[in-house]
Amino acid sequence: MTVIHWFRRDLRVHDNPALAAALRQSAGQVIPLFILDDSLLRSPASAPARVAFLLDSLHALDQALQRQGSRLLVQRGASIPTLRAVAQVTGATAIFWNRDYTPFARARDAQAMHMLQELGIAAFDFPDTMILGPDAVRTKKGQVYTVFTPFRRTWRTLVDADQAALLAEPQIPAFAPTPLPEAIIPEPLPSLEILGLTTSQRIPAGGEQAGQDRLRAFTKPESGTIGAYASGRDLMAEAGTSRLSPYLRLGCVAPQACLRAALAVPPTPGTQAGIETWVGELAWRDFYYQILANFPHVLRGAFKRQYDAIRWENDQQLFAAWCAGQTGYPIVDAAMRQLASEAWMHNRARMVVASFLTKDLLIDWRWGERYFMQMLVDGDPASNNGGWQWAAGTGTDAQPYFRIFNPTSQGQKFDPHGAYVRHYVPELAHVADRYIHAPWTMPAAEQRRVGLTIGKQYPAPIVDHAIQRERALARYRAART
Repeated sequence: MTVIHWFRRDLRVHDNPALAAALRQSAGQVIPLFILDDSLLRSPASAPARVAFLLDSLHALDQALQRQGSRLLVQRGASIPTLRAVAQVTGATAIFWNRDYTPFARARDAQAMHMLQELGIAAFDFPDTMILGPDAVRTKKGQVYTVFTPFRRTWRTLVDADQAALLAEPQIPAFAPTPLPEAIIPEPLPSLEILGLTTSQRIPAGGEQAGQDRLRAFTKPESGTIGAYASGRDLMAEAGTSRLSPYLRLGCVAPQACLRAALAVPPTPGTQAGIETWVGELAWRDFYYQILANFPHVLRGAFKRQYDAIRWENDQQLFAAWCAGQTGYPIVDAAMRQLASEAWMHNRARMVVASFLTKDLLIDWRWGERYFMQMLVDGDPASNNGGWQWAAGTGTDAQPYFRIFNPTSQGQKFDPHGAYVRHYVPELAHVADRYIHAPWTMPAAEQRRVGLTIGKQYPAPIVDHAIQRERALARYRAART
């Protein structure tokens, strides 16, 4: 009996519930399938960097499968017709996959279920993308949590109550030789160029092994990284975060594996806060997914619909300056240049630049959300949307609209010696610490000393933060009336 495992956002062999179930049911006769769907590769929300990471992860997955005596079948085409064709030609009796919770994925999977039912082929889907599914964490009245803090308390209670079952790693049975029919022609993995995409961004190595190596490095007690996470995560120049987000985005590492590794770290008085803070980040990830699953309108507009009435100015020139890292605010510019070069941005920096775009430049948060999705190697619809709406004050936060980050003080607090700024904004390399986050305040003599003229080698601020703050507050208050 031959079955198909349909890989999507679970690009790993181990710790994979749907793949394990497929191997058990079929005595190992599983065809591992991945469909390169142009509607996803070329969507407005697609990023060349993310596609490059996907291709590298697929190559790593194929190598891992070959070590198991199998290989990855890659097909290019629209998901549902391609799945139908492969299922019919191979004579598969069942299709297995792990669930995804974006509106697009849920609609696609409903179509797949209907199509397979018509063909008389069994379909089995398994929870995987989240630690606890979108309907698992509810209030005592059975309602969806829309504020994170009470969600996190209940989420953690459920995790603690069911750790044994929740964190049990599904064991992968052996593969059996499964020859493909002659009518199925395996397609080689295309290059980024063949797909008509290019990027100059530096992309991390993809795949399960790279993700597992990063998880081990972050959580091993002797590294001290997870133990210091509570304080280190906000220091932009420090390697204080896990950098696991690209691997979670494509399922090279299971979220359950991350939780398992974190909870296995021996807690001490000096490390407990760091461990719990990082576990809280996994809860944030689940929170934003359950928001997206239960309130899909957030992909089109504000979670709190009253804020759809905000009168954005949407100045194209200001937006271009923000994208290019030429705003005159060093911490904003450093962050945007990090994004342009690395396809990734420090999370504290993401909050700063999002606040700046929406509340200093008065540009619609959806412009920034879309730009991030086009640039980030870890661009995730739920987390990206949730983060942008949090920063814009349109989302789930209880008191959101008057939170406006001052880009100067944020830089002073979270990049106190300017190392992050100097790395990504080399024009400011020789500026003294006292001026690094406000270079426009340098006296003329100091500018001459460091060989930098504000307005020439580095721009003056494109807006006045104090003035824009008051203007933003007025617009939010108007939208609330």
